[in-house]
Amino acid sequence: MSSVPCSDIIEDIEDLISSQDITPKERYSTKKNVTVRAKRKKSDSIPPQLPEVTNLSSIIPGTQTIYIKTWGCTHNSSDSEYMAGQLASYGYNLTSTKEVADLWLLNSCTVKNPAEDHFRNEIELGRKTGKHVVVAGCVPQGAPKSGFLSGLSVIGVQQIDRVVEVVEETLKGNSVRFFGQKKEGGKKVGGASLALPKVRRNPLIEIIAINTGCLNQCTYCKTKHARGELGSYKPEEIVERAKQAFSEGVCELWLTSEDTGTYGRDIGTSLPELLWQLVEVIPEGCMMRIGMTNPPYILEHLQEVAKILKHPRVYSFLHVPVQSGSDQVLLDMKREYSCSDFEKVVNFLRSEVPGVTIATDIICGFPTETDKDFEDTMKLCERYKFPSLFINQYYPRPGTPAARMPRVPARDVKKRTKKLSDFFHTYEPYAHEVGQVQQVLVTEISHDKKHFVGHNKAYEQVLVPMREGFMGKMVTVLIISAGKYSIKGEPLDEGVSPSLRNPLPKGIISGIILQESKTNSPSRFGLVAIVAVLVAVVARFLWKFLTIF
Repeated sequence: MSSVPCSDIIEDIEDLISSQDITPKERYSTKKNVTVRAKRKKSDSIPPQLPEVTNLSSIIPGTQTIYIKTWGCTHNSSDSEYMAGQLASYGYNLTSTKEVADLWLLNSCTVKNPAEDHFRNEIELGRKTGKHVVVAGCVPQGAPKSGFLSGLSVIGVQQIDRVVEVVEETLKGNSVRFFGQKKEGGKKVGGASLALPKVRRNPLIEIIAINTGCLNQCTYCKTKHARGELGSYKPEEIVERAKQAFSEGVCELWLTSEDTGTYGRDIGTSLPELLWQLVEVIPEGCMMRIGMTNPPYILEHLQEVAKILKHPRVYSFLHVPVQSGSDQVLLDMKREYSCSDFEKVVNFLRSEVPGVTIATDIICGFPTETDKDFEDTMKLCERYKFPSLFINQYYPRPGTPAARMPRVPARDVKKRTKKLSDFFHTYEPYAHEVGQVQQVLVTEISHDKKHFVGHNKAYEQVLVPMREGFMGKMVTVLIISAGKYSIKGEPLDEGVSPSLRNPLPKGIISGIILQESKTNSPSRFGLVAIVAVLVAVVARFLWKFLTIF
């Protein structure tokens, strides 16, 4: 998240340095299987017209400036934060300005063609401008022999704890590649230690990858090529990391992985068992968000998951990708569930968890998708009107079974994508909340820099005024308007009870405008603000009056 302002260069962090107070010799003494390649001649590794990269072998290691860019999921974001933490603890400066950096660390995503194209373009730009470049993430892990990676240093997805070695060798002009799987007792484990130092992009949010890899064999997905089979972290490691994060001032915990629902199946435990341990260590005023889970692996835990989602310190939110409303397409995708399985998940959670938000994904134009299959998808989305619907065109990923299937014509894919997108914009998912009093946890700044951003219990985005003391705190607000992607809240007096969540009497809110002004008229906005203030005053008076008696 780019919402937290910071200077161009993040200075050394004392607590990170103290946690890594070891010498380079000690750091590398236990490392095995290090492959260091001498820098190839210019003509062998990069086109001759590119500028020569300046090697820094005579400069003290740990004093250079590093630029880190990340694509993809929150798991990738967490990996980047860990790599940033190790580099900062060793003395490197981190910068958000690529032009001033000595080295670019690019952490890639292989889910979609555009993300990989952006990654490739950034590599080319770095080389053209004479920067040292280190690549990480799922692209080089899944396809290490790709021509555009030739001559570059690579950090495997389970080797992020070796980032300092890779950076140092690259700055000296060497090409270093670390791959491999972390194992204990012959079994794959989650990856690098969760106890590594971290520089969070948002200091209020801790992202913990609870497991890596997955159990599925989806025909369109290349992530499995990179992340591999399921490998779960031990519950005690995750809980300890959460406790550490909260002690450092974090107020929001995100659990992430390629599929959180599969957590623990390889180590004899389960997602609900982990979640119940975590809720015990979440402080008052802090919240936890559960990451994406595929339908097959949440079905058997529905009862327990519903109970957990109702916990006051857990967001009532779950991301469950359906991908298609056609059983035949799901079969061709090897998704290992039917539409009725997905509907069972949604129906149960909506009935058991008040106000729950279910987010889902749709892929338009999978190779075997017919017009009838797509209409089934439309009907599914029309039935549930998901407030968060991630619509994607199908992209053939090299090396996947689906990439060898005959393609749906591009014009049909675009037509279907547009039809579903147009439908998504026909309904307002949050209008019914106008007039409600809610508690929101404020953790971000809006993209336009005009509001703070918080989330209510259902993890809906709530815009609040940028007032001192709000960031990182629970704020009680009156919902005064609703848009397609967010709602606006007017802060109330701190004395308003958190339990006052029901809509206020209709007579009080009759003058409130339910939707954002499409004309952006100043006078209309002013009316909303005046009415909101009046409602807030009345609400505060009523609450104080009721508490007296």
